[in-house]
Amino acid sequence: MAINHLAIIMDGNGRWAKQRNQPRTFGHQAGVKSVRNTIKAAISHGISYLSLFAFSSENWNRPQKEVSRLMDLFIKSIDKETPELNTQGVKLNFIGDLNRFSDVLQNKMHAAAAQEPVQHRLIVNIAVNYGGQWDIVQAARKAAIQMLNQGLATEDLDQIWFQQHLMLSDQPAVDILIRTGGEYRISNFLLWQSAYAELFFEDVLWPDFDEQCLQSVLDQYEMRDRRFGRISE
Repeated sequence: MAINHLAIIMDGNGRWAKQRNQPRTFGHQAGVKSVRNTIKAAISHGISYLSLFAFSSENWNRPQKEVSRLMDLFIKSIDKETPELNTQGVKLNFIGDLNRFSDVLQNKMHAAAAQEPVQHRLIVNIAVNYGGQWDIVQAARKAAIQMLNQGLATEDLDQIWFQQHLMLSDQPAVDILIRTGGEYRISNFLLWQSAYAELFFEDVLWPDFDEQCLQSVLDQYEMRDRRFGRISE
C-alpha cells in the first residue's frame, strides 16, 4: 500500500537520558539524530509527507529549565539541519501556534520554511506548540468568520469545506501514526488528520528508533486491511 503521510509522536527522550544518568536535555539532543535518520528513511521509501510532534501545547508545563534548553536546541537544530535538509530535497513546514515563541525562534522558523529545495522529495511538518484540539478550534474560528463575511448559512458547512481551515489542509490525511516510548495514546496530535490512520505503539524510546524500527512498522502496515468503512470484498 502506498504511504503518502507518516506521522510520529517522538516520545521517550527523557527516559532514555535517565537510563544513562544524564539530564533530560541529553535525551532531546540524542533524539535529533533519530529525526535525521527517519527523514532519510522516509525519502528512501518514497514517503511524501512526514509530520513530527516536537513540542505540544501542554509541554510548556514542564520545568522551565528544560523548556528553555529545548528552545535553544530548536534554534541550533534549525541553523544546523536546514541547509543539509534542503540539499536532500526536504521542505520544512512548522505548524502550531508560533506566536508564543521568542521573536528569534519565530524568525528562524519562518526563514527555514521559506527555503525551497531545488528538488522536492519530502515535506517535513514540525509540530510545535501544537494541539489537535487547538487546531480544530482555530479552524472553527476561521470558518465562522468566513461564513459571516460571505453570508453563508450553517447548511453550507461540511467536512470538506471545514478542513480547508485546518493545519495541513493542503496535504493528504495521515496513513500511519507511530508513537514511540511504550505509551498507548495519541496525545492530542493531528486528531482530525489521523481519523483513519493506522496506529502503531512502539516500546522503543525515540533516540533508539532507527530505520529497522521504521521498516518493521511499514511491513506490518502492508499486512493491514484499510477498509475506510467498507468491507474487504
